[in-house]
Amino acid sequence: MKQCQSLITPVILCGGSGTRLWPLSRATFPKQFLQLEGEKSLFQQTLQRVHDNPLYDAPLVLTNQEHRFYVGEQARQIDVPLDTILLEPCSRNTAPAIGAAIAYNNSRKPDNLIHVLPSDHLIQDDEPYRAAILEAAQTARAGYLTTFGITPTYPATGYGYIKAGPKLEKAGHKVERFIEKPDEATAKTMVDEGGYFWNSGMFLLSPESFMQELGKFEPEMSSAILKAVKLAESDLDFVRLDEATFSMAPDISVDYAVFEKTERAALIPAPISWSDIGSWQSLWQSKGGDDAGNVVYGAATLNAADNNIVVSDGQHIALNGVSNLAVIATDDALLVSSLEQSEDIKKIVASLKESEATSPLTQEHKTVYRPWGGYTSILKGERFQVKKLFVKSGAQLSLQKHHHRAEHWVVVSGTAEVTIDDEVKILSENQSVYIPLGSVHRLKNPGKIQLEVVEVQSGSYLGEDDIVRFQDDFGR
Repeated sequence: MKQCQSLITPVILCGGSGTRLWPLSRATFPKQFLQLEGEKSLFQQTLQRVHDNPLYDAPLVLTNQEHRFYVGEQARQIDVPLDTILLEPCSRNTAPAIGAAIAYNNSRKPDNLIHVLPSDHLIQDDEPYRAAILEAAQTARAGYLTTFGITPTYPATGYGYIKAGPKLEKAGHKVERFIEKPDEATAKTMVDEGGYFWNSGMFLLSPESFMQELGKFEPEMSSAILKAVKLAESDLDFVRLDEATFSMAPDISVDYAVFEKTERAALIPAPISWSDIGSWQSLWQSKGGDDAGNVVYGAATLNAADNNIVVSDGQHIALNGVSNLAVIATDDALLVSSLEQSEDIKKIVASLKESEATSPLTQEHKTVYRPWGGYTSILKGERFQVKKLFVKSGAQLSLQKHHHRAEHWVVVSGTAEVTIDDEVKILSENQSVYIPLGSVHRLKNPGKIQLEVVEVQSGSYLGEDDIVRFQDDFGR
C-alpha cells in the first residue's frame, strides 16, 4: 500500500438495486458487476482508474451484505488490493453511506482527501479526466466540497444539472445552484445558455469540511454514523457498520443533505467522456454503434434495422425492419422497449416485484454467483429441482444440512471431495452420490480445474433458506 499522507482515498460506492438495466442487471448482480465495456466490469474499471494513478491510496469500497463477495472477487481478478470493504447493514442513501466511509477513513488516515466515485459509471481515463482530478484536489485542499460537472452534449432529462457561479482562486467555480432533472424544454434552454453542467455524482472532498457541514445540516445523521463507525466490527475481510446505530440515520441523498445547503460547494467543469449508464439508451449512446447505428452484444442477425441495442446471453435474436429499440434477452426474461422510454424500465421492475410469481425475475438470474463458485438453475418442478454447481479450484461449500430435502450429486467434470456425516469420499467424472435428508454434508474441489456437478434436489421444500450451516469459510 502507498504510504503518503497527502494521497487521496477513493471511496467507491458499490451498492445498487439493479433496476435500470433489467433484465441483464438484477438486485443480487447489479450493473456495476456486468461486463458492458470490454473484458472488465464497470466496477473493475473504476478500481483500475484509481490503481493506475499515483495520486491515490488503496480504495475503500462501500457495499452491502449481498454484494460483498463480488467486490472481493472482482478486485482479486484484476489484482487491485483494497484498503477496506465497508458493509452497510441497511440501505440509507448516499449521505449516510459517504459520511460513514469518510468517518471510518478519518479514524485511520485523517490527512487524506476523499474522492467519492460511483462504481457503475463509464469514464474514459485520459488527460482531461486526470487534469480534472488535479484541479479538484487543489480546490478540496482549500476546504471546499468539490463536485465534477460534466459538459452536456445534449439536453438530457435524466440527469440533474449544476449552475456554475463565480470562479474560485485555486480552480473551478462556486456552485450557484443545483437543478433537479428538468423537462426537455428547460434542459434545452440550459444547454443553449451555457454555464450549466450535468451532475456526475462524483465528489472530491476535504473530509474535515464535509463532516463539519454534515454535522451542521444533519446532526442526527452525523451522530448515528459516527456511532456506527465506532461500533463497527471486523468480519473476515470486511468491516461491518453497527446496524442499530446506522439504521437511525435519515435516508436522504448527499446532494439534499449537504451540497444544496452548504456555502462550500465548488464545481470543476469536466469536459470528459462520461456516462452513468442509467438506461439502455445511455449505453447505446456511449457505444456509437455500427454503420446503421446498431449496438450488439451476443448472437444477433439484423436486417433493415437501425439505431437499436441488442443484448443476448445465449439466444440468437433476429431483428427485421425496426428502429430505436432495446431488445434484451436473458435465459429467463425478454425485454423489448423503445430506446426513448428505456429509463421507465424501473416501472416494469416495480410491477414485477408486486407479484410473487414474477418477483424472482428482479432478484436473481438463473445463474447465481457465490464466493466458492455458483450454480445455474436448470429445471424446477413439483417437489424437485435440478441445478448445475460450479466450484472453484480449492474452494468448498459450507458444512451444512437440510431439513426438507435430499440431494443427488453427479460429477460432470473435475474431482469432488464429498463429506456425508462421518464419511469422506472422492468422486471423479461420471460418479455420483446420494445425500439423505438431514445428513451433514459438504462439497469441496480439491483439484486444479473447476468442478462441475449436477445436483438433483427432492423434497417438500426447496428454498435456499433451508440450510443449517455448521462451518463456513465465508462467515455466512
